[in-house]
Amino acid sequence: MTTRRTRPAPRPPEGTPPRAELARQARTVLADAVRIAHWAAGAPGPGTTAPLAAHALERAATALELSPAQVRAGWDRARLAGLIELHGDTARPGWRLRAWDRDDSAVLRGWVALFDAWSLVHAAPAGIEAGAVAEAVEAVPQVLSLLQLSAGPVTVPALLDLLGQRVAELHEERCEVPLGPGRPATAATAAGATADRPDPAATTGGTDADLNALLLDWALEGLAAVGALTLGHGHATLTPLGNWAVWVKLEQICVAAQSPAGNIEQSAADMLLGCARLTPGPARDEYRAWLAARTVGSAVAELLAVARGQDALLRGLAFEALRVVGAPAEPEVRAVLAESSLRPYALLWLAEYEGNDPDDAQDVLSREEATWLWVDTAAAVADHGETGLLVRHLDTAVQGTVPALLDEVRAVGHPRTVQVLVALAAAHPDPALAKAVRRAAFQVHTGGA
Repeated sequence: MTTRRTRPAPRPPEGTPPRAELARQARTVLADAVRIAHWAAGAPGPGTTAPLAAHALERAATALELSPAQVRAGWDRARLAGLIELHGDTARPGWRLRAWDRDDSAVLRGWVALFDAWSLVHAAPAGIEAGAVAEAVEAVPQVLSLLQLSAGPVTVPALLDLLGQRVAELHEERCEVPLGPGRPATAATAAGATADRPDPAATTGGTDADLNALLLDWALEGLAAVGALTLGHGHATLTPLGNWAVWVKLEQICVAAQSPAGNIEQSAADMLLGCARLTPGPARDEYRAWLAARTVGSAVAELLAVARGQDALLRGLAFEALRVVGAPAEPEVRAVLAESSLRPYALLWLAEYEGNDPDDAQDVLSREEATWLWVDTAAAVADHGETGLLVRHLDTAVQGTVPALLDEVRAVGHPRTVQVLVALAAAHPDPALAKAVRRAAFQVHTGGA
């Protein structure tokens, strides 16, 4: 028998501060965010969107003796780090805020959530196409790896060269032809020196090197804004927090590469299928390994794309993987509430994310949403499970009786309703019930009442 871990727990690089010291540094980075989170949790109606509403912004600035810009920045960081959660018009303290002074692990997880969201903390330059910004974000892990392996300052030209190479690789992987001449840069903008940047509007029509230099400046400033690195004249250096975070992510990838399941290189759909027969613990390990090898944004987008597909099993598993992502996935999950096929899953995800007990999370679903989810789950069982599971799935319906269930299933309009009812009729041992289910399937198929 083999075990998932075949080596002892890895030790951080020599010179890495103890976790208590790393947590102290993280508390320093997020000090304003914590103050604003405490204020928001106790203030009446502080607002529901970032940035704060104007009147709430003024109240917070006065109460905390901060500038409006500091309040806006702290509000955004508090939300991204999971220090506050928005429920309608009320901001409530997140679990990390409640544990902030006593739990170093909660502090470090909160800071890592902010670190992962660096591109949201520092707005991208105006006038740059979203695709170019996304490529830069996707290339940043390689830049961070170079900084971590160098264990000291790295010049901006060296970082710019690596960024350019990685962006070119992304173009090649997507079979794209560069629009510009792509000639090498003769000089890079000094890190942090925004005054010498090329005009963003002009950059979109300039060379690839100009664009990469502008995007590198933005990335370095964004990472500095969350406390992951420091900027000097023409060079950048990881902070102890940044060095530790990059090391942790690299270790996750190394451990994942040893995983018997071997899903790290797979697409989201293949990875989820590979995890379908794993128990919850090992499945979560595989999700974490797969996620560690990708940027959060691209991983969440790929999982949601799979969830929109026709395979109901993969839809459910995609949201299980999104539970492992946690806070960084919240905006994207909330955005799919308008999609009928994803809404029940998204509502359950958000309920659990907001602290509801998983056993009670079903209460957030309307009767129609619960029925739709029942049919979708039945479709997953019919496609991938055993007939006995489909029969037992009847007991999970909210209706309580089979006639009531059939009436509401016919009305809910799930595209797999007919197939689910036919499979259930074929599997059920009670002839009378099977006949009723088969009749309901015929009525749905023919459009009858």
